[in-house]
Amino acid sequence: MATILPIKAWRYHERFAENIEELTSPLFDVVSSKQREVLYSNPFNSIHLSVPLGDNPSQQARFLLDKWKKDEVIVQDGIPGIYVYYQYFKFPGQEEESCRKGFIAQIRAYDWDEKVVLRHENTIAKAVNDRIDLLSATQFQSSPTHGLYEDPQYFLEPYMDAAIENPIYDLEDYQGVREVLAVIHDAPTIRRFVEALSDKQIILADGHHRYEGAIAYRKEMEKSNQRHTGEEGYNYHMMYFTNAFSKNLRILPTHRLFFDIKLSEKEILDKLKDAFFVKKLNDVEEISELILQKQWAFGLIFKTNAYKIRLLPEKIKEMDTDLPEVLKSVDLVILHYFFIDKILGIPNEEQRFSDNLDYERNMHRCLSKVNNEEASFAIITKDISMTQVLDVCKSGYTLPQKSTYFYPKTLSGLIFGSIKESEFKFPYEAFRP
Repeated sequence: MATILPIKAWRYHERFAENIEELTSPLFDVVSSKQREVLYSNPFNSIHLSVPLGDNPSQQARFLLDKWKKDEVIVQDGIPGIYVYYQYFKFPGQEEESCRKGFIAQIRAYDWDEKVVLRHENTIAKAVNDRIDLLSATQFQSSPTHGLYEDPQYFLEPYMDAAIENPIYDLEDYQGVREVLAVIHDAPTIRRFVEALSDKQIILADGHHRYEGAIAYRKEMEKSNQRHTGEEGYNYHMMYFTNAFSKNLRILPTHRLFFDIKLSEKEILDKLKDAFFVKKLNDVEEISELILQKQWAFGLIFKTNAYKIRLLPEKIKEMDTDLPEVLKSVDLVILHYFFIDKILGIPNEEQRFSDNLDYERNMHRCLSKVNNEEASFAIITKDISMTQVLDVCKSGYTLPQKSTYFYPKTLSGLIFGSIKESEFKFPYEAFRP
């Protein structure tokens, strides 16, 4: 199953340690435009490597990376390690603090059909191509993807708890989340991590585009290297691993925004009546609570009106008969099939390429964009359960793109991973069981 290795990480030079909060950056799809402006204004912020700007952003990132290495803005560890990464957070109304425990290491960039790394959602083609370009130019990874492994015995937790007592960083991020990072360099302990995952599948929780980009880059390099062995740096990918059995895994909803839709509000409502129960709402702020208790229920927001819509139960029989029941139970599958495909006329196979569809985690930003006529209308969704994610992964099927929002998101810039051969190479046999 999963082959992992410790990582010879790059980190900001210790002279930057006191200001590390100003150098880390959130994943690009969860940060507002105002936050981005602040991040880009700092010439040393990691966003310049993770989401570079300019006419040729990938080359811009490569030039900057070379300069940062030369000037020792970032420096590389002499030996590989397992980086323990804990995130402490609270939700509104929550009294006790939650802690999501995990670690960062390298994993082989397995093809999907090898069924070692399992995906649960589709990707957006342009975003994958952007990740391939950036990885090809820099051979550098500025943020880990997020994978889940299943360990009901919590075998690795004592080793992580011991390591986190001596943190490298302890900071508060843009979400108000406390982020703590530590490292394990002890070879026998690292072997326990490598062995613990050697018989497990990994469920990709977050970072489908970056991981798919890593697969594509590995294949490209493998074809061009006549002496390919499978141990080169380009075969690996930086990932943050957490236990799927943890009680502190949180999945938040991602809402849908629609642009340049030719159908009017009345035309959409008329089409809805054949398949959906429709109820007009007096207060748009009630939507989240009203859809929470019902399966296949959503909020539909126009500039002047808001509605609760719910699929009529008998319509489920009209779905493709070859789809498993596990998919039919997922709200977002129903939304994309019956509403986006059948009512709006955007076929399922075209949705991941469509300019008419965008994704937003913040409901109030959805309302703002609709009210300002930046968007035609919005669909408000609710979260998917961890059990549903695991069941879909194991079924071999996938969910629509942007189906899950695992909270809290990992940060870019705490550590970096290089797959450049001269920086990756090490006698990793010392860490294998």
